[in-house]
Amino acid sequence: MKPARINGLYAITPDTDNSQRLISIVDTALDGGIDILQYRNKSTDKTLRLQQARELLLRCRAYSVPLIINDDVELAIQIGADGVHLGASDGNLPEAREKLGPSMLIGATCYNQLELARQAIANGADYVAFGSMFSSATKPAAVKAPLNLLSDAKTALACPVVAIGGIRLDNIAQIASAGADAAAIISELFDADDIAEQAIRLRQAFFLAKQNGR
Repeated sequence: MKPARINGLYAITPDTDNSQRLISIVDTALDGGIDILQYRNKSTDKTLRLQQARELLLRCRAYSVPLIINDDVELAIQIGADGVHLGASDGNLPEAREKLGPSMLIGATCYNQLELARQAIANGADYVAFGSMFSSATKPAAVKAPLNLLSDAKTALACPVVAIGGIRLDNIAQIASAGADAAAIISELFDADDIAEQAIRLRQAFFLAKQNGR
């Protein structure tokens, strides 16, 4: 198995066609110490997504931060990203593993279902994500996942577990204490007035709760 590189503050980029702003806020988040970056852009403009992904990869490499591509296996392969993250309707996991080979990471969204996570791991996923853990402005209609699902998953699965959805500075400790290896965050990080400082605060709160829970 691969080393568990999914740990800590898992930043997901806001969906934007403003590449200059995207690069700027990611640079600031990297300065603040994010541990993983996922590039998420649902635009149909493949040229734009390729350009943005390449720029982000250069920056992630400079900070030794893994870059995960959301829902696009071909783009991940094209730029040589560290992996891809797939939702339940975003492709076939065994096919993705065959295309990506053994060394690239695959993450799978499992919503609030432990059985989906078991199936994902059996089909080649390296880590699983559960959520929405709290009410989310990004996906207000998302299904809710209970906190105890994180601890159940850590007991049942031999892989990193990511929590996503509505995670904020005032509740990230709950995620860590419940057993999550990483907290995936979009708006609470990238909407902050000082993104670097917010990244520092979020990481400190997460890892402090992990230490206290030992």
